[in-house]
Amino acid sequence: MTITGEEALRRAAPAAVVARGVTKVYGQGDAAVHALRGVDVGFETGAFTAIMGPSGSGKSTLMHCLAGLDSVTKGEVRIGDVDITRLNDKQLTLLRRDRVGFIFQAFNLLPTLSAEQNIMLPLDISGRQADPELFKVVIRTVGLGDRLKHRPSELSGGQQQRVAVARALISKPQVIFADEPTGNLDSRSGAEVLSFLRTSVRELGQTIVMVTHDPVAASYADRVVFLRDGVLVTELVHPSPQSVLDTLMKLEG
Repeated sequence: MTITGEEALRRAAPAAVVARGVTKVYGQGDAAVHALRGVDVGFETGAFTAIMGPSGSGKSTLMHCLAGLDSVTKGEVRIGDVDITRLNDKQLTLLRRDRVGFIFQAFNLLPTLSAEQNIMLPLDISGRQADPELFKVVIRTVGLGDRLKHRPSELSGGQQQRVAVARALISKPQVIFADEPTGNLDSRSGAEVLSFLRTSVRELGQTIVMVTHDPVAASYADRVVFLRDGVLVTELVHPSPQSVLDTLMKLEG
């Protein structure tokens, strides 16, 4: 069953991020690829939402458009009260720096900096000071108290991703976008990172939007929205690994 745009937005209100009629087309003419076809969806403030779908469904494209990493062909994306589709490149850069956090599959840590320096990097770049109490809470949340002076090469993959999570949290962003954050981790390290993400939502009120192909990873979210062929088709609330897997199998069938 396809969800109407208004229904999707209503279910997710109040929303930290909203897409209205988002269309993304790559190429022109006969070579045109319609990655997104008029997507309407909202992502609730203080919630953990996963985006899923079969390969080629448009899930990564949607996240890139929501985060301002890619432009939309048509439609509107709002982060809070800002329509990011109307911003120029400089304004987008500032918005991503000040209001958005990112967690990527590849960690993206600077090898010459310590864990603590990597965590503080976004604040250093923007010339802001860390909230000392928030710093303590974030470090406790991700369990890095005894690893702050270590460089990335001295940390396991799971620990490196925890540094990336802390880096995303420390600037108190309006929303964190996580792109396959456990893709390079073993199951145990992946479960730790997902637990930290869920804890940041529960205890810090963080808003997280995560793209994943893994039903187990998606089950840590409060809600999962599913795309197929660039269209939002269904969603699950309080998902389990089995309910996510069953839904994916139906979509791929």
